[in-house]
Amino acid sequence: MAVLICGSLAFDTIMTFEGRFADQILADQLHILNVSFLVPALRRDFGGCAGNIAYSLHLLGGKALPMATLGSDGADYLERLQAMGIATTFVRQVDDAYTAQAMIMTDMDNNQITAFHPGAMMQAHGNRIEDAAAHGVCLGIVAPDGREAMLAHAAQLHAAGIPFVFDPGQGLPMFSGEELAHFVALASWVTVNDYEGKMLCDRTGLGLAEISERVRGLVVTLGAEGCEVWEAGSKAIVEATPARQVVDPTGCGDAWRGALLFGLEQGWSLQRCAALGNRLGALKIASRGPQNYQLDFAV
Repeated sequence: MAVLICGSLAFDTIMTFEGRFADQILADQLHILNVSFLVPALRRDFGGCAGNIAYSLHLLGGKALPMATLGSDGADYLERLQAMGIATTFVRQVDDAYTAQAMIMTDMDNNQITAFHPGAMMQAHGNRIEDAAAHGVCLGIVAPDGREAMLAHAAQLHAAGIPFVFDPGQGLPMFSGEELAHFVALASWVTVNDYEGKMLCDRTGLGLAEISERVRGLVVTLGAEGCEVWEAGSKAIVEATPARQVVDPTGCGDAWRGALLFGLEQGWSLQRCAALGNRLGALKIASRGPQNYQLDFAV
């Protein structure tokens, strides 16, 4: 059985600022903000939510089926996925745009500032769930992608009877409260981090308990504090797994979501899925880049 991963494929340019953003940004001068950060370390990685989640799920032994769009410069990414054994049947390449690009700067406290060019991702609505439904898809996720693609894929997954996770991530601000409530109504599970959870509640007018009563489960990830698992209006805390070292937070949430999908496909409880996600997140944060860590424990 395969897990359909609807989301972005992107190139990540990752920079390290050897200081604290808070020391450089004056709160009372934000109206005339003009700052520059020296970044001695810079590298380019394969990224994007669909790619990162597929990497995590594949590492755990699941069958990842990414559905995403690459630009004219995406041949290397396509070859990488194929070399890893990840199916690219539903990865489409377009000639009139660049692959999505994320420029990510991280400070010594692991705060991040990101600039994102969507590029070919804005044509992702051309990918259709109906084309994948006959490929043994038992589960899906709608992760950050083009706005039209996220709306279309959620509706198509629901119409096809495929249970899916709604993971709005950094795409959440693109949607109104009414649209977000509709996503929740279509989804089987919802995952957000704590900031996104507050925004989701603010825009929909629903509390976390209320949202969890409308889906099979809601998970709010809390970074080093673990995560909250909400089911039928009740909350449980799943403790974090301590990281051996903190090197790079880029892609930790996607590693977590790959583990969530692996567990859901196995029929695990949501708390057990979240615990595996915490282990993957701790493993990933000790490695640079979103797709460079290796599994060093038995599932």
